[in-house]
Amino acid sequence: MRAIISVSDKTGAVQFAQGLSSLGVQIFSTGGTLRALTDAGVAANSITTLTRFPEMLEGRVKTLHPAIHSGILGRRDQPEDARELAAQGIEPIDLVVVNLYPFRDATRRDDLNMRDALEQIDIGGPTMLRAAAKNFPFVLPVVDPDDYPNVLALLGAGEVPSAERKRLAAKTFAHTASYDSAIAAYLTEDEFPETLPTTWFKLQALRYGENPHQAAAFYRQDGDTYGTIASARQLQGKELSFINILDADAALQIVRSFEQPVATILKHTNPCGLSCHTDLIVAHAEARSGDPVSAFGGIVGFNRPVDAALAQAMSRYFYEIIVAPSFSDEARAILAAKTNLRLLEVDMDRPFELGQDLRRVSGGLLVQTPDSATDDTSAWQVVTERAPTAAEKTALKFAWKVSAFVKSNAIVLVHGQTLVGMGAGQPSRVDSTMLAARKAGERARGSVLASDAFFPKPDGIAAAADAGAVALVQPGGSQGDAACIEEANRRGIAMVFTGRRHFRH
Repeated sequence: MRAIISVSDKTGAVQFAQGLSSLGVQIFSTGGTLRALTDAGVAANSITTLTRFPEMLEGRVKTLHPAIHSGILGRRDQPEDARELAAQGIEPIDLVVVNLYPFRDATRRDDLNMRDALEQIDIGGPTMLRAAAKNFPFVLPVVDPDDYPNVLALLGAGEVPSAERKRLAAKTFAHTASYDSAIAAYLTEDEFPETLPTTWFKLQALRYGENPHQAAAFYRQDGDTYGTIASARQLQGKELSFINILDADAALQIVRSFEQPVATILKHTNPCGLSCHTDLIVAHAEARSGDPVSAFGGIVGFNRPVDAALAQAMSRYFYEIIVAPSFSDEARAILAAKTNLRLLEVDMDRPFELGQDLRRVSGGLLVQTPDSATDDTSAWQVVTERAPTAAEKTALKFAWKVSAFVKSNAIVLVHGQTLVGMGAGQPSRVDSTMLAARKAGERARGSVLASDAFFPKPDGIAAAADAGAVALVQPGGSQGDAACIEEANRRGIAMVFTGRRHFRH
């Protein structure tokens, strides 16, 4: 057998090559890989002994040669292929072990210029891999160091099953496709290009999807996932489910949007409780007060570390997940008593980009820029006779941000910096208003209201006033704006138009 080994990631390469040599495999290599192998005492030959041609253009051309690719692509069951190879003095190559220049890592550097980026694009490596994967019934393509032990064991046993060869080929084509996708993404300046270059890497298989009859897995996007749910560290608890990950991500996005200390409690990706306070114990208690019934079995999120006192305050309640930047050793010891409770630690010490919002529809994909919950409040317009007081304006700003995280039609009622009532996902905005009022109860009196989109008719304004709301923020822009303003003035409500909506379907 003859093998080509040329790897950027040299993890396990020497040990793998030593194992191959012990099986009598003749090894050919290039550049840094060749030096690493020979320095370790592996009997490896330069690729130039096959090509009988020197490396050119500062190493840009090493393996792009018929002696290489004919040896890889020759079909062992085709006598004519064997005759052609023999006529040219070319011997078959049976194993191609290649991983590619670290393009992704290089292009994450802020100081990388285009000239240097282009030098990180591997040409010979993908070409050899694709050739080997195309000819997988006879040639083994290996791109992942994790596959070295299994490949070595199978070769030592004398046979690599067809299913394993096919798996390695599929993995190789996926590897080269993702590599090309990363290059295309780096070179693409159009926000919505004709072809969308994306790559996703499997993090874990999940027990099931939204329902037990649905299969599921969790993938991370290519690129920097720092501070995202895909980079979360699970410190304890049961394995995360499909729904757990959705809810935990919603909690994370909410708390990361606030600069001040915040606590939120979610159910089905909607915040049923949310409060800002310098004391997280108070913030947690206030968040629970928004809807203590729905808080049972909820997902909790904080944007500050969880200490022992906060852990003790939460220990009396049943939660599924707690998401936070960190947990003290004492907090972990307290919460360890709840063996099923998942603790997710996510770094939150630098800004993160959500990237494009992708939503699958039958036969297609909707792509949009993410909706930011941070709005320029200086553009807000007071449209009623009464302007909001300073305290009401502060509460309205908080309520408006909260409304961006509630499913449409979204209505939230707020006191100060605490969510006291929420209506979400109703087909009628009036229904959402009445639902929020029912959730708030007596706390609706003196509250402020935020609506993620405009009120089309004054009945929503009337419902808000009946519930006890004293100020209201909404986008405006409806044909019924004049009637809504008239109703607000009649009820003595201060109302502000933002000129921007926050639908979340």
